[in-house]
Amino acid sequence: MTIARLIEGRIGGIVGCAATDTVRSAVAVLSAKRIGALPVLDGAAIVGILSERDVVKQLAELGPALLDSSVGSIMTKPVVSIEPGHGVMDALGLMTDRRFRHLPVVEDGRMVGFVSIGDLVKFRIEQVEAEAEAMRSYIQSA
Repeated sequence: MTIARLIEGRIGGIVGCAATDTVRSAVAVLSAKRIGALPVLDGAAIVGILSERDVVKQLAELGPALLDSSVGSIMTKPVVSIEPGHGVMDALGLMTDRRFRHLPVVEDGRMVGFVSIGDLVKFRIEQVEAEAEAMRSYIQSA
């Protein structure tokens, strides 16, 4: 299965923030949406990612003053992304190897989706369960 197929039909647009937004406002979005990361966008182009890990790391260093800093000052960059035509297992391997939990989907320089490790693991579990059921059916019919 491709990433394009995985993200097709998702309701709502991409939730993101700008590099000029304050960390305080970005943290409010993370909390309200119950998500672990935000793509940092300049129009439709992704310029960074702000994750809970970025916030916690910088909070330990800067303390409460961090909240009034700009997202651009603490975001993770450069961004590693994947194209919609790549396979789900390619994305899972990339995320596992690079040790990150969120992966932007970019097509022609424009962000078209955002997948989490949870999205990919859920797909893989469903795939394994379907294979196991097919095997059980095959064995029972033999």
